[in-house]
Amino acid sequence: MTARFRLARAAGATAAGLSKLTGRGGGTTIGGRVTLMVDPLALQRGAVGREIALVSGTNGKTTTRSLLVAALRTREPVVSNSGGANLPTGLTAALASDRSSRLGVLEVDEPYLPRVAAAVHPRAAVLLNLSRDQLDRYAEVRRLAGIWHDALAASPDVTAVANCDDPLVAWAATGASTQVWVSAGQRWQSDSTACPVCGDVLVRDAAGWRSGCGLARPTPQWTVSGRTVTGPDGTSYDVELALPGDVNVGNAALAAAAASLWGVQPADAFEAMRQIGAVEGRYLATSYDGRPVRLLLAKNPAGWVEALAMAKPEAPVVVAVNARAQDGRDPSWLWDVPFEVLRGRKAVATGERSRDVAVRLRYAGVEHVRVDDEAAALRAAEGNGHLEVLANYTAFQTYRRVVGDA
Repeated sequence: MTARFRLARAAGATAAGLSKLTGRGGGTTIGGRVTLMVDPLALQRGAVGREIALVSGTNGKTTTRSLLVAALRTREPVVSNSGGANLPTGLTAALASDRSSRLGVLEVDEPYLPRVAAAVHPRAAVLLNLSRDQLDRYAEVRRLAGIWHDALAASPDVTAVANCDDPLVAWAATGASTQVWVSAGQRWQSDSTACPVCGDVLVRDAAGWRSGCGLARPTPQWTVSGRTVTGPDGTSYDVELALPGDVNVGNAALAAAAASLWGVQPADAFEAMRQIGAVEGRYLATSYDGRPVRLLLAKNPAGWVEALAMAKPEAPVVVAVNARAQDGRDPSWLWDVPFEVLRGRKAVATGERSRDVAVRLRYAGVEHVRVDDEAAALRAAEGNGHLEVLANYTAFQTYRRVVGDA
Protein backbone atom coordinates (compact mmCIF):
# COMPACT_ATOMS: atom_id res chain seq x y z
CA MET A 1 0.00 0.00 0.00
CA THR A 2 1.46 3.36 -1.03
CA ALA A 3 1.80 6.25 1.40
CA ARG A 4 -0.55 8.29 -0.77
CA PHE A 5 -3.25 5.61 -0.63
CA ARG A 6 -2.89 5.36 3.15
CA LEU A 7 -3.31 9.12 3.43
CA ALA A 8 -6.29 9.04 1.07
CA ARG A 9 -7.99 6.30 3.12
CA ALA A 10 -7.50 8.26 6.32
CA ALA A 11 -8.83 11.46 4.76
CA GLY A 12 -11.84 9.64 3.33
CA ALA A 13 -12.61 7.96 6.64
CA THR A 14 -12.42 11.32 8.42
CA ALA A 15 -14.78 12.95 5.91
CA ALA A 16 -17.22 10.05 6.19
CA GLY A 17 -17.15 10.20 9.96
CA LEU A 18 -17.81 13.95 10.01
CA SER A 19 -20.72 13.48 7.60
CA LYS A 20 -22.32 10.94 9.92
CA LEU A 21 -21.56 12.99 13.02
CA THR A 22 -23.20 16.11 11.61
CA GLY A 23 -26.21 14.23 10.24
CA ARG A 24 -25.45 15.12 6.63
CA GLY A 25 -25.59 11.54 5.40
CA GLY A 26 -24.08 8.09 5.65
CA GLY A 27 -20.68 9.38 4.59
CA THR A 28 -20.08 6.90 1.77
CA THR A 29 -20.18 9.33 -1.14
CA ILE A 30 -18.21 12.14 0.51
CA GLY A 31 -15.73 9.64 1.92
CA GLY A 32 -15.09 8.16 -1.51
CA ARG A 33 -14.90 11.59 -3.11
CA VAL A 34 -12.26 12.79 -0.66
CA THR A 35 -10.31 9.55 -1.04
CA LEU A 36 -10.20 10.03 -4.81
CA MET A 37 -9.24 13.68 -4.46
CA VAL A 38 -6.18 12.72 -2.42
CA ASP A 39 -5.35 9.69 -4.57
CA PRO A 40 -6.99 9.57 -8.02
CA LEU A 41 -5.84 5.93 -8.34
CA ALA A 42 -7.51 4.85 -5.10
CA LEU A 43 -10.10 2.67 -6.86
CA GLN A 44 -7.38 0.76 -8.69
CA ARG A 45 -5.23 0.45 -5.57
CA GLY A 46 -8.20 -0.74 -3.52
CA ALA A 47 -8.81 -3.59 -5.96
CA VAL A 48 -5.24 -4.92 -5.92
CA GLY A 49 -5.04 -8.47 -4.61
CA ARG A 50 -8.78 -9.09 -4.83
CA GLU A 51 -11.03 -11.14 -7.09
CA ILE A 52 -14.00 -8.96 -7.99
CA ALA A 53 -17.40 -9.48 -9.58
CA LEU A 54 -19.20 -6.50 -11.07
CA VAL A 55 -23.01 -6.40 -11.23
CA SER A 56 -24.77 -4.03 -13.61
CA GLY A 57 -28.09 -3.57 -15.37
CA THR A 58 -31.00 -1.16 -15.52
CA ASN A 59 -33.00 -3.01 -12.88
CA GLY A 60 -32.12 -5.47 -10.14
CA LYS A 61 -28.51 -4.42 -9.47
CA THR A 62 -28.85 -4.00 -5.73
CA THR A 63 -30.87 -7.18 -5.26
CA THR A 64 -28.55 -9.32 -7.40
CA ARG A 65 -25.48 -7.88 -5.68
CA SER A 66 -26.98 -8.84 -2.31
CA LEU A 67 -27.83 -12.35 -3.53
CA LEU A 68 -24.31 -12.86 -4.88
CA VAL A 69 -22.72 -11.55 -1.69
CA ALA A 70 -24.81 -14.00 0.35
CA ALA A 71 -23.72 -16.89 -1.88
CA LEU A 72 -20.02 -16.02 -1.80
CA ARG A 73 -20.04 -15.47 1.96
CA THR A 74 -20.71 -19.19 2.36
CA ARG A 75 -17.00 -19.51 1.49
CA GLU A 76 -15.28 -16.42 2.87
CA PRO A 77 -15.77 -12.70 3.71
CA VAL A 78 -16.79 -10.38 0.88
CA VAL A 79 -16.40 -6.63 0.51
CA SER A 80 -19.27 -4.86 -1.24
CA ASN A 81 -20.86 -1.46 -1.72
CA SER A 82 -24.36 -0.72 -0.44
CA GLY A 83 -26.91 2.03 -0.06
CA GLY A 84 -27.09 2.72 -3.79
CA ALA A 85 -23.49 3.98 -3.80
CA ASN A 86 -22.73 2.47 -7.20
CA LEU A 87 -20.60 5.24 -8.72
CA PRO A 88 -16.79 5.28 -8.47
CA THR A 89 -16.95 7.29 -5.24
CA GLY A 90 -19.05 4.63 -3.51
CA LEU A 91 -16.95 1.77 -4.87
CA THR A 92 -13.76 3.47 -3.73
CA ALA A 93 -15.20 3.98 -0.25
CA ALA A 94 -16.12 0.30 0.02
CA LEU A 95 -12.71 -0.99 -1.10
CA ALA A 96 -10.85 1.54 1.03
CA SER A 97 -12.75 0.70 4.20
CA ASP A 98 -12.29 -3.09 3.97
CA ARG A 99 -8.69 -4.08 3.31
CA SER A 100 -8.93 -7.71 4.43
CA SER A 101 -11.58 -9.37 2.23
CA ARG A 102 -10.14 -11.13 -0.80
CA LEU A 103 -13.45 -11.31 -2.67
CA GLY A 104 -15.45 -8.29 -3.76
CA VAL A 105 -18.87 -7.74 -5.32
CA LEU A 106 -19.46 -4.27 -6.71
CA GLU A 107 -22.77 -2.98 -8.02
CA VAL A 108 -21.99 -0.54 -10.84
CA ASP A 109 -24.18 2.08 -12.49
CA GLU A 110 -24.51 1.13 -16.15
CA PRO A 111 -22.58 3.97 -17.85
CA TYR A 112 -19.68 3.56 -15.41
CA LEU A 113 -19.05 -0.11 -16.17
CA PRO A 114 -16.15 0.61 -18.61
CA ARG A 115 -14.35 2.93 -16.20
CA VAL A 116 -14.76 0.58 -13.24
CA ALA A 117 -13.80 -2.53 -15.21
CA ALA A 118 -10.63 -0.84 -16.42
CA ALA A 119 -9.77 0.09 -12.83
CA VAL A 120 -10.52 -3.11 -10.90
CA HIS A 121 -9.91 -5.82 -13.55
CA PRO A 122 -12.88 -7.98 -12.53
CA ARG A 123 -12.98 -11.74 -12.76
CA ALA A 124 -16.71 -11.65 -13.61
CA ALA A 125 -19.27 -9.17 -14.88
CA VAL A 126 -22.90 -10.05 -14.13
CA LEU A 127 -25.09 -8.39 -16.76
CA LEU A 128 -28.80 -8.32 -15.97
CA ASN A 129 -30.81 -6.24 -18.44
CA LEU A 130 -30.87 -2.99 -20.38
CA SER A 131 -33.95 -0.83 -20.83
CA ARG A 132 -34.87 2.83 -21.10
CA ASP A 133 -34.18 4.73 -17.91
CA GLN A 134 -33.67 8.45 -17.26
CA LEU A 135 -32.78 9.48 -20.80
CA ASP A 136 -32.10 12.98 -19.49
CA ARG A 137 -29.12 11.46 -17.63
CA TYR A 138 -28.11 8.34 -19.52
CA ALA A 139 -27.52 7.25 -23.09
CA GLU A 140 -29.98 5.42 -25.30
CA VAL A 141 -29.93 1.73 -24.46
CA ARG A 142 -28.31 0.47 -27.65
CA ARG A 143 -25.46 2.90 -27.10
CA LEU A 144 -25.08 1.57 -23.56
CA ALA A 145 -24.94 -1.97 -24.96
CA GLY A 146 -22.14 -0.85 -27.28
CA ILE A 147 -20.25 0.73 -24.40
CA TRP A 148 -20.51 -2.53 -22.44
CA HIS A 149 -19.41 -4.58 -25.45
CA ASP A 150 -16.29 -2.49 -25.95
CA ALA A 151 -15.47 -2.49 -22.23
CA LEU A 152 -15.64 -6.29 -22.04
CA ALA A 153 -13.53 -6.62 -25.19
CA ALA A 154 -10.88 -4.51 -23.45
CA SER A 155 -10.94 -6.83 -20.40
CA PRO A 156 -9.60 -10.15 -21.71
CA ASP A 157 -9.73 -12.01 -18.40
CA VAL A 158 -13.36 -11.26 -17.50
CA THR A 159 -16.18 -13.81 -17.71
CA ALA A 160 -19.55 -12.32 -18.62
CA VAL A 161 -22.43 -13.92 -16.71
CA ALA A 162 -25.25 -12.64 -18.85
CA ASN A 163 -29.02 -12.83 -19.29
CA CYS A 164 -29.29 -14.30 -22.79
CA ASP A 165 -33.03 -13.49 -22.98
CA ASP A 166 -32.18 -9.78 -23.34
CA PRO A 167 -30.80 -9.20 -26.86
CA LEU A 168 -28.93 -6.05 -25.86
CA VAL A 169 -27.24 -7.79 -22.94
CA ALA A 170 -26.44 -10.88 -24.98
CA TRP A 171 -24.76 -8.85 -27.70
CA ALA A 172 -22.83 -6.78 -25.15
CA ALA A 173 -21.61 -9.97 -23.48
CA THR A 174 -20.12 -11.26 -26.74
CA GLY A 175 -17.37 -8.69 -26.21
CA ALA A 176 -16.02 -10.85 -23.38
CA SER A 177 -13.70 -13.77 -24.10
CA THR A 178 -15.86 -16.13 -22.01
CA GLN A 179 -19.60 -16.14 -21.37
CA VAL A 180 -21.90 -17.97 -19.00
CA TRP A 181 -25.41 -17.72 -20.41
CA VAL A 182 -28.41 -17.60 -18.08
CA SER A 183 -32.00 -17.64 -19.30
CA ALA A 184 -33.24 -15.26 -16.62
CA GLY A 185 -36.30 -13.98 -18.52
CA GLN A 186 -37.34 -10.66 -20.03
CA ARG A 187 -40.91 -9.55 -19.34
CA TRP A 188 -40.33 -6.03 -20.76
CA GLN A 189 -39.29 -6.21 -24.42
CA SER A 190 -40.26 -2.80 -25.79
CA ASP A 191 -36.70 -1.45 -25.64
CA SER A 192 -35.13 -4.38 -27.48
CA THR A 193 -37.18 -4.75 -30.64
CA ALA A 194 -34.29 -4.10 -33.05
CA CYS A 195 -30.99 -5.91 -33.51
CA PRO A 196 -28.14 -3.98 -31.88
CA VAL A 197 -25.80 -5.05 -34.70
CA CYS A 198 -27.74 -4.50 -37.94
CA GLY A 199 -30.90 -2.67 -36.84
CA ASP A 200 -33.18 -5.37 -38.25
CA VAL A 201 -36.43 -6.07 -36.41
CA LEU A 202 -35.89 -9.01 -34.08
CA VAL A 203 -38.01 -12.13 -34.54
CA ARG A 204 -39.23 -13.69 -31.32
CA ASP A 205 -40.68 -17.17 -30.98
CA ALA A 206 -40.60 -20.14 -28.62
CA ALA A 207 -36.90 -20.65 -29.35
CA GLY A 208 -36.02 -17.11 -28.24
CA TRP A 209 -35.03 -14.23 -30.51
CA ARG A 210 -32.99 -13.83 -33.68
CA SER A 211 -31.97 -11.26 -36.26
CA GLY A 212 -31.48 -11.40 -40.01
CA CYS A 213 -27.73 -10.79 -39.59
CA GLY A 214 -27.28 -14.01 -37.64
CA LEU A 215 -27.30 -12.65 -34.10
CA ALA A 216 -29.53 -14.94 -32.05
CA ARG A 217 -30.27 -15.95 -28.49
CA PRO A 218 -27.38 -18.05 -27.20
CA THR A 219 -28.06 -21.48 -25.77
CA PRO A 220 -28.24 -21.02 -21.98
CA GLN A 221 -26.22 -23.09 -19.54
CA TRP A 222 -28.58 -22.05 -16.73
CA THR A 223 -32.36 -21.93 -17.20
CA VAL A 224 -35.27 -20.68 -15.13
CA SER A 225 -38.79 -22.12 -15.28
CA GLY A 226 -41.14 -20.73 -12.67
CA ARG A 227 -39.38 -21.31 -9.35
CA THR A 228 -37.05 -23.97 -10.74
CA VAL A 229 -33.47 -23.22 -11.78
CA THR A 230 -31.56 -25.83 -13.78
CA GLY A 231 -27.77 -25.71 -13.78
CA PRO A 232 -25.23 -26.67 -16.45
CA ASP A 233 -25.08 -30.32 -15.31
CA GLY A 234 -28.87 -30.73 -15.59
CA THR A 235 -29.55 -30.62 -11.86
CA SER A 236 -32.71 -28.70 -11.00
CA TYR A 237 -33.19 -26.64 -7.84
CA ASP A 238 -36.46 -25.48 -6.33
CA VAL A 239 -35.65 -21.89 -5.42
CA GLU A 240 -37.73 -20.67 -2.49
CA LEU A 241 -36.83 -17.06 -1.88
CA ALA A 242 -38.27 -14.73 0.73
CA LEU A 243 -38.10 -12.05 -1.96
CA PRO A 244 -41.21 -11.83 -4.17
CA GLY A 245 -41.54 -12.06 -7.94
CA ASP A 246 -40.42 -14.25 -10.81
CA VAL A 247 -37.80 -11.65 -11.69
CA ASN A 248 -35.93 -12.39 -8.47
CA VAL A 249 -35.68 -16.09 -9.31
CA GLY A 250 -33.93 -14.95 -12.49
CA ASN A 251 -31.69 -12.66 -10.44
CA ALA A 252 -30.90 -15.57 -8.11
CA ALA A 253 -29.97 -17.75 -11.09
CA LEU A 254 -27.56 -15.10 -12.36
CA ALA A 255 -26.04 -14.77 -8.88
CA ALA A 256 -25.68 -18.55 -8.51
CA ALA A 257 -24.03 -18.79 -11.93
CA ALA A 258 -21.54 -16.12 -10.91
CA ALA A 259 -20.92 -17.72 -7.52
CA SER A 260 -20.15 -21.03 -9.22
CA LEU A 261 -17.05 -19.41 -10.74
CA TRP A 262 -15.68 -19.39 -7.19
CA GLY A 263 -16.72 -22.98 -6.55
CA VAL A 264 -19.94 -22.26 -4.61
CA GLN A 265 -22.41 -25.10 -5.10
CA PRO A 266 -25.85 -23.96 -6.34
CA ALA A 267 -27.67 -25.63 -3.43
CA ASP A 268 -25.51 -23.72 -0.94
CA ALA A 269 -25.95 -20.49 -2.89
CA PHE A 270 -29.75 -20.73 -3.03
CA GLU A 271 -29.97 -21.64 0.66
CA ALA A 272 -27.96 -18.51 1.55
CA MET A 273 -30.15 -16.38 -0.71
CA ARG A 274 -33.30 -17.73 0.95
CA GLN A 275 -32.37 -15.89 4.13
CA ILE A 276 -32.72 -12.46 2.48
CA GLY A 277 -36.14 -10.93 3.17
CA ALA A 278 -35.57 -7.33 2.06
CA VAL A 279 -32.79 -5.45 0.29
CA GLU A 280 -32.22 -1.90 1.54
CA GLY A 281 -35.96 -1.43 1.96
CA ARG A 282 -36.95 -3.14 -1.28
CA TYR A 283 -39.78 -5.63 -0.71
CA LEU A 284 -39.92 -4.58 2.95
CA ALA A 285 -43.03 -5.95 4.68
CA THR A 286 -43.86 -3.70 7.61
CA SER A 287 -46.81 -1.83 9.07
CA TYR A 288 -48.04 1.73 9.42
CA ASP A 289 -50.61 2.67 12.06
CA GLY A 290 -51.21 -1.04 12.53
CA ARG A 291 -51.87 -1.70 8.84
CA PRO A 292 -49.71 -4.19 6.88
CA VAL A 293 -47.66 -2.38 4.22
CA ARG A 294 -45.15 -3.59 1.65
CA LEU A 295 -42.70 -1.30 -0.16
CA LEU A 296 -41.86 -1.98 -3.81
CA LEU A 297 -39.33 0.09 -5.74
CA ALA A 298 -39.91 0.82 -9.44
CA LYS A 299 -37.85 3.35 -11.37
CA ASN A 300 -38.72 2.92 -15.06
CA PRO A 301 -41.30 1.15 -17.24
CA ALA A 302 -39.55 -2.23 -17.08
CA GLY A 303 -39.30 -1.99 -13.30
CA TRP A 304 -42.91 -0.91 -12.93
CA VAL A 305 -44.07 -3.90 -14.98
CA GLU A 306 -42.31 -6.23 -12.53
CA ALA A 307 -43.53 -4.35 -9.45
CA LEU A 308 -47.13 -4.41 -10.65
CA ALA A 309 -46.81 -8.16 -11.19
CA MET A 310 -45.58 -8.57 -7.59
CA ALA A 311 -48.43 -6.58 -6.04
CA LYS A 312 -50.98 -8.79 -4.32
CA PRO A 313 -54.24 -9.11 -6.26
CA GLU A 314 -57.08 -6.94 -4.98
CA ALA A 315 -54.86 -5.08 -2.51
CA PRO A 316 -55.18 -1.28 -2.69
CA VAL A 317 -52.12 0.45 -4.12
CA VAL A 318 -50.32 3.71 -3.38
CA VAL A 319 -48.48 4.99 -6.46
CA ALA A 320 -45.79 7.52 -5.51
CA VAL A 321 -43.72 9.36 -8.10
CA ASN A 322 -41.17 12.16 -7.84
CA ALA A 323 -39.08 13.68 -10.63
CA ARG A 324 -35.87 14.76 -8.94
CA ALA A 325 -32.38 14.38 -10.39
CA GLN A 326 -32.05 10.83 -9.03
CA ASP A 327 -35.39 9.87 -10.60
CA GLY A 328 -35.02 11.60 -13.96
CA ARG A 329 -36.74 14.92 -14.55
CA ASP A 330 -39.07 13.71 -17.29
CA PRO A 331 -42.05 11.64 -16.03
CA SER A 332 -43.50 10.95 -19.50
CA TRP A 333 -42.53 7.28 -19.01
CA LEU A 334 -45.70 6.98 -16.92
CA TRP A 335 -47.59 6.51 -20.18
CA ASP A 336 -45.58 3.39 -20.99
CA VAL A 337 -46.49 1.68 -17.71
CA PRO A 338 -49.56 -0.62 -18.00
CA PHE A 339 -51.46 0.79 -15.05
CA GLU A 340 -54.59 -0.71 -16.61
CA VAL A 341 -53.80 -3.89 -14.63
CA LEU A 342 -54.97 -1.98 -11.53
CA ARG A 343 -58.54 -1.66 -12.76
CA GLY A 344 -60.94 -2.88 -10.11
CA ARG A 345 -58.64 -1.80 -7.27
CA LYS A 346 -58.53 1.41 -5.30
CA ALA A 347 -55.41 3.49 -5.80
CA VAL A 348 -53.88 6.59 -4.25
CA ALA A 349 -51.72 8.93 -6.33
CA THR A 350 -49.05 10.75 -4.35
CA GLY A 351 -45.57 12.25 -4.53
CA GLU A 352 -44.34 15.43 -6.14
CA ARG A 353 -45.79 14.27 -9.46
CA SER A 354 -49.10 13.12 -8.02
CA ARG A 355 -51.03 15.09 -10.63
CA ASP A 356 -49.22 13.32 -13.47
CA VAL A 357 -49.92 9.99 -11.79
CA ALA A 358 -53.59 10.89 -11.29
CA VAL A 359 -54.01 11.79 -14.97
CA ARG A 360 -52.38 8.53 -16.03
CA LEU A 361 -54.59 6.51 -13.66
CA ARG A 362 -57.68 8.30 -14.96
CA TYR A 363 -56.87 7.33 -18.55
CA ALA A 364 -56.12 3.80 -17.39
CA GLY A 365 -59.59 3.57 -15.87
CA VAL A 366 -58.31 3.09 -12.33
CA GLU A 367 -60.41 4.46 -9.48
CA HIS A 368 -58.19 6.68 -7.37
CA VAL A 369 -57.77 9.68 -5.12
CA ARG A 370 -54.86 12.12 -5.08
CA VAL A 371 -53.07 12.97 -1.83
CA ASP A 372 -49.95 15.13 -1.79
CA ASP A 373 -48.51 14.05 1.56
CA GLU A 374 -46.96 10.58 1.50
CA ALA A 375 -47.96 9.62 5.04
CA ALA A 376 -51.49 10.90 4.51
CA ALA A 377 -51.65 8.81 1.33
CA LEU A 378 -51.23 5.65 3.42
CA ARG A 379 -54.11 6.70 5.63
CA ALA A 380 -56.24 7.57 2.60
CA ALA A 381 -55.99 4.07 1.11
CA GLU A 382 -59.26 2.21 1.38
CA GLY A 383 -59.77 -0.46 4.05
CA ASN A 384 -57.37 -1.69 6.71
CA GLY A 385 -55.92 -4.80 5.03
CA HIS A 386 -52.66 -5.27 3.18
CA LEU A 387 -51.44 -2.20 1.29
CA GLU A 388 -48.92 -2.12 -1.54
CA VAL A 389 -46.73 0.97 -1.95
CA LEU A 390 -45.12 1.30 -5.39
CA ALA A 391 -42.68 4.20 -5.59
CA ASN A 392 -39.83 5.48 -7.69
CA TYR A 393 -36.42 6.16 -6.16
CA THR A 394 -36.71 9.33 -4.07
CA ALA A 395 -40.36 8.69 -3.22
CA PHE A 396 -39.33 5.21 -2.07
CA GLN A 397 -36.69 6.69 0.24
CA THR A 398 -39.37 8.98 1.68
CA TYR A 399 -41.57 5.97 2.43
CA ARG A 400 -38.68 4.17 4.11
CA ARG A 401 -38.52 7.10 6.53
CA VAL A 402 -42.31 7.21 6.92
CA VAL A 403 -42.47 3.56 8.02
CA GLY A 404 -39.32 3.91 10.15
CA ASP A 405 -36.94 1.82 8.00
CA ALA A 406 -34.41 4.61 7.41
